[in-house]
Amino acid sequence: MSSQELAGSEPADDTETGDTGSLSETPCPVIDSLEQIGSRWRLVVLYELQNGERRFNELKRETDANARTLSRVLDDLQETGFVDRRMEEDAPVATYYSLTEKGESLAPVFGEIDDWAHEWLAECGASVDTDA
Repeated sequence: MSSQELAGSEPADDTETGDTGSLSETPCPVIDSLEQIGSRWRLVVLYELQNGERRFNELKRETDANARTLSRVLDDLQETGFVDRRMEEDAPVATYYSLTEKGESLAPVFGEIDDWAHEWLAECGASVDTDA
């Protein structure tokens, strides 16, 4: 896949093929996906919610996000269909967040990223021996 396909941009002019139009009508699905889940905080929240339903303050502690950032990220993830919000009106009022089916479908992606990180980022840690 070319960088133009990834960026979803049109080539300036392809003189070899005579094609001056776009490669496709819509941006690459990779770009669309990253726009929905690609921010640092979105990924951290989605990863944490793989462990089950969490209260807002639990997520705040586990992610080290400030309240404003976490609130915005959770709203965005709910709006895009990755996260469900559940309110308990009993005293004290509590808000719980959990992954939707769409959010849960990212578990294999996180698994692959974890595998990749162990293979390719291990060289950054001097004490890690991957041949043992």
